[in-house]
Amino acid sequence: MEDVVVVGIGQMGGVFANGALRMGSRVTPVLRGQALTTVAACTPEPRAVVVAVGEPDLDATLASLPATYRKRCLLLQNELLPYVWRAHEIADPTVAVVWFEKKAGTGIRPIRSTPVAGPDAAYWVQALAGLGVPVHAVPTEELLFELVAKNVYILTANIAGLELGGSVGQLLAAHRPLAEAIAREVVQVQSALVGHELSFDALFAHFEESVAADPEHGCRGRTSASRLDRVQHLARERGVATPRLDAIASLC
Repeated sequence: MEDVVVVGIGQMGGVFANGALRMGSRVTPVLRGQALTTVAACTPEPRAVVVAVGEPDLDATLASLPATYRKRCLLLQNELLPYVWRAHEIADPTVAVVWFEKKAGTGIRPIRSTPVAGPDAAYWVQALAGLGVPVHAVPTEELLFELVAKNVYILTANIAGLELGGSVGQLLAAHRPLAEAIAREVVQVQSALVGHELSFDALFAHFEESVAADPEHGCRGRTSASRLDRVQHLARERGVATPRLDAIASLC
């Protein structure tokens, strides 16, 4: 029986744990405050280590992973880019760019198909498909675009929501110039983080497709303000001007 370790048993961690169980794997949860070294002593060679903590806890969690676990990571956070895992000497993780929601008391709600890339992509495609999640594997060379496209969607929607509220469909239909202005600044920050210029047109086209897939999706979430703060911090670190984001932050 293969082992899967899940770090962070929230709603999203629970989905991946359930998928692994349906694959016949033995799942070991790591609870908040539990030492990973203790878990690794009992489960030293798992097939996969699902890192399902929230974005604010990701760096500390990756820093605490035992060396053997860093070779078996599955990452699934929003705002994720390669520099995040490379800073912790994780060379080749499996990454799921999650396009579904799971909230307490509700089922899985897909927005669009979830791309998965990396050495264990086939396992997780099968695991998620077994739960009825639309999912597909993508080559590693396509992962960066998929990550940035998700970042542009979530950041543009959440930041616009701080000013307007409403849905993503309403944002595009009635406030398209605002959506484009926010997205352009987000793409500029993402470009600085990856080290080369990214195509705004391709990324905004993906944003439009995602909006069309679920136009009633709300813009503002409980983490919108913290997302804006993180983008501004990264922009300042890299010398990227974000006047539209700064103007929205002044309203919060």
